Amino acid sequence: MQAASASGASGGGGNRQMKRWGPIIGVVVVVLIGGGVLLATRGDDDDDSAGGDTTAAAVETTAAAGGGSDTTAAGTDTTVAAGGEITFPMSWTQAEEAGLTDQIEWGDRCDTTTGRIAVPDFFRSECFAPFTGDNGGATSTGVTADEITIVYYEGPDADPVISYITDAIAVDDTNAQQFETMQNIVKYYEAYYELYGRTINLVTYEGTGIATDEVAARADAAAIVEKYQPFAVIGGPALTSAFADELALNKTLCIGCTPGQPPEFYTDRDPYVWGLDGSAIQKQTHVLEFIEKQLIGKNAEHAGEALQATPRTFGLVYLESSGASKDLADRFAAGMQALGAPLAETVAYQLDPATIQQQASQVITKLKAAGVTTVVFSGDPVAPRDFTKEATAQEYFPEWVVAASTLVDVTAFARTYDPQQWSHAFGVTQLAARGNPVTTGSYANYEWFNGAPPPADDTIGVISPNPALLFAVLQGMGPNVTAESFRDALFASDATVRAISQPSLSYGDKGIWEGVTDYQGVDDATVFWWDPAATGPDEIRKEGTGMYQYVGGGARFLPGEWPTEDKLFVADGAVALYETPPAGEERGDYPSPAG
Repeated sequence: MQAASASGASGGGGNRQMKRWGPIIGVVVVVLIGGGVLLATRGDDDDDSAGGDTTAAAVETTAAAGGGSDTTAAGTDTTVAAGGEITFPMSWTQAEEAGLTDQIEWGDRCDTTTGRIAVPDFFRSECFAPFTGDNGGATSTGVTADEITIVYYEGPDADPVISYITDAIAVDDTNAQQFETMQNIVKYYEAYYELYGRTINLVTYEGTGIATDEVAARADAAAIVEKYQPFAVIGGPALTSAFADELALNKTLCIGCTPGQPPEFYTDRDPYVWGLDGSAIQKQTHVLEFIEKQLIGKNAEHAGEALQATPRTFGLVYLESSGASKDLADRFAAGMQALGAPLAETVAYQLDPATIQQQASQVITKLKAAGVTTVVFSGDPVAPRDFTKEATAQEYFPEWVVAASTLVDVTAFARTYDPQQWSHAFGVTQLAARGNPVTTGSYANYEWFNGAPPPADDTIGVISPNPALLFAVLQGMGPNVTAESFRDALFASDATVRAISQPSLSYGDKGIWEGVTDYQGVDDATVFWWDPAATGPDEIRKEGTGMYQYVGGGARFLPGEWPTEDKLFVADGAVALYETPPAGEERGDYPSPAG
């Protein structure tokens, strides 16, 4: 798949559908892991640290500009009917274009000097006109005139698969703490977002099977539909798509309810399944372009001393968790072949704690024997701990290329890897350059609104993104709450603002991904390298040594935009942590509603 030019990313502003739905979201989030792997976690209860910060940054929204419309469907249109009548939804931008900002009672939640809601995050939503009138009542399953039922899925507190991952960094949030955190996040959105006369009926459901259990996942989805009849479900089992599939069969919308799937999975289940993280194919597209422009045809200058003068020879190590894993590996191999850099070795491994040390020995032996100087890693965040330890034992020091692998690009996990090996690590990530994990992002937003840290202080960052998307679209779609309206509103919205401290997201066809209708979110990416000497807090606020440095301060690229200059391991211009947000992305100053 060839990346399309980024020039069409704005989505245009002249079509009738865009004018109908107007500005929606620009949900700007740092998504830590597709499917919410850390949402079902339990670690060492004796951890006496100050608690972890979010592993994500801001979850707020910023509305894009919309246009006027000549349609006047009562209660569902997005702009102004003839004669100046206010119809809903109406954003600040639309009211301003219609000359109606002074005629609307915006209320205390709106900063009328900026047209945005009065919360401190830079990436905050536009104000939307407070609703009056008939909201249409029961517009779909789970929706009445007074409330919208949302189910928050949590995996079992003691899932051994998830524990294998989270125990590596001592995450200890329980399901009860996570649900309390989610309840307070919902209160925030109810306070500042327009829900057109409805409140949220939030219920939690704890899964009956581990993250890989397809049978339990289907049974849980069916049980949720039968018992609660919700409009939407947030979250799902982390390592199977069966949950999302069953919800779609039952015509129930879900967000972050499956690990990333191929594009046809989403189109076949339209309009019910949505994600936030970029897809595996999208990430692979970024990685191939980065390798083509900055690595191929050069010596392995970032490897250990014995390999630095050797022309780069690439190998791939990937996690085999399903048939799709092999397909993706084959696709990557074909891409490297087309670039004139065929893989010298491809090695799969399984996520099995009982055999991972034995697998590590076999993997490293094969890579070393094949003369691989540059290991492209696409797998889970714990296996590199064993792979790097084994590589050092075999006195093998290649370059390690992080292929936008979820959680491998997180400082908290990288600190568990062999530092002699990881000092040669760099790669691509769809995460954004990090801010101070106490004073920026979802942790800071939560504490500002509630007056206290989140009960789920380690996992607030992976809890926050899914409701951010849900509420942004609920606000932007207006009173007519249906799965189809959700899709239409999201597809019609522009790509989000380009920034340093946040990724940019878009849905539908914005000209970014050729021939693909996009049901996932993040589009852009950046490049980083591991600095073993840097010190500071990780994503869960634990001080330590070793941090990722973001090249060019975390400058982000869409497909087709990647530069050719290699600035890996160059301290000048690199940033490990923004103590204050980048210029132009500063937080506002508003009094906390909690005092």
